[in-house]
Amino acid sequence: MTTIQPALAPAYSPVNTRSVVLDWAWHAYAVVAAAAMVVVGLLWDISWHMSIGRDTFWTPAHLLIQGGGLLAGLSSGLLALHTTFRGTPEARASAVSFWGFRAPLGAWVCVLGCGAMLTSAPFDDWWHNAYGLDVRIISPPHILLGIGMMGIVLGALLRTLALQNASEGRTRARAAMLFAVASGLFLTILAVLLLEEAPRAFMHQGRFYRTLSRPVALLLVAVAVAGRKRWPATTAAAVYMIVLASTSWILMLFPATPKLGPIYQDITHYVPLDFPLLLIAPAFAIDLTWKRVQDRPWWIASLALGAAFLLALLVTQWPFADLMMRHGRNWFFHIDNFVYWRPKSTEAFNYTFRDPRPGDPSLASGLAQAFVYAVLASAIGRVWGRWMTRVQR
Repeated sequence: MTTIQPALAPAYSPVNTRSVVLDWAWHAYAVVAAAAMVVVGLLWDISWHMSIGRDTFWTPAHLLIQGGGLLAGLSSGLLALHTTFRGTPEARASAVSFWGFRAPLGAWVCVLGCGAMLTSAPFDDWWHNAYGLDVRIISPPHILLGIGMMGIVLGALLRTLALQNASEGRTRARAAMLFAVASGLFLTILAVLLLEEAPRAFMHQGRFYRTLSRPVALLLVAVAVAGRKRWPATTAAAVYMIVLASTSWILMLFPATPKLGPIYQDITHYVPLDFPLLLIAPAFAIDLTWKRVQDRPWWIASLALGAAFLLALLVTQWPFADLMMRHGRNWFFHIDNFVYWRPKSTEAFNYTFRDPRPGDPSLASGLAQAFVYAVLASAIGRVWGRWMTRVQR
């Protein structure tokens, strides 16, 4: 089994490490651009499935996704070749060894992510030939593609971390912003994965807040701890909202017609994803709370961060959900855009919140569980964030 481990090399000084990381700075910009291409392509591809349905590998959305994967993979591969064969001793010592080649950790994650994405392409083509065109988004080749996309975004996050942690002054400020952007792109993919578990109809149920209090709270706390920007988690949440909302608004400007039955809706333009969650409020609460509890014992910090996340999410998303249900049938919130396969008899057309199912916990019980999850996620996020502050390669 192949393992990735730091290369054995003579000791190097912090000054040399900083110089090497600055030489690699171009790669951080390249992989963040690649991650943005992957995320926007993913949003476009999901909207394509919701609006058109018929799918081949050569759709523009797929090409944008795969282009982002290639940009990340090729730039990381070139960096590995240059570091291995033409890099200085300090550069090789500052890198991570994999199969005898040397490159930063984030570059290797991007290479593996690119490999998974490229493997998924012929797999997806074979799947279509064997089982027909996609009716649902989830399929084995799409799962492999999703793993690869997460690898690209995670690799961008690690590369920007290394640049942020090993630089100073204006370079650190730029790297901190890049890290916040990469974190926002990671948050966007995470939020998309949670769409089926936390739709608009659940926003007045405890299960909605319980769902978000696990992965979202963990990521936002980790970003707040590791980021060197003034409001890192808030910036990441703002990036998520801007990317998701702007992509949806732009897609609605273009025509689209369903090509795969059953067709229950007369679709004339792309159907976008739901309006983004107001995660900027809990992100701001986490940033603000972390500044006050970072030197306190871990359990106090975790309690405070978990409470701040849940309270801020509850007091903003609950009334905002009411606002959308009552006044959201417009271009801005676009809650009246439905996928073509949804019959008009479904509850979504009533613009009401879903009642709890028999056996579901009460709202109080769901919120209590959400608080426990938020505290545990904050504790894990704090540990992850502390580790990320030490990433320099």
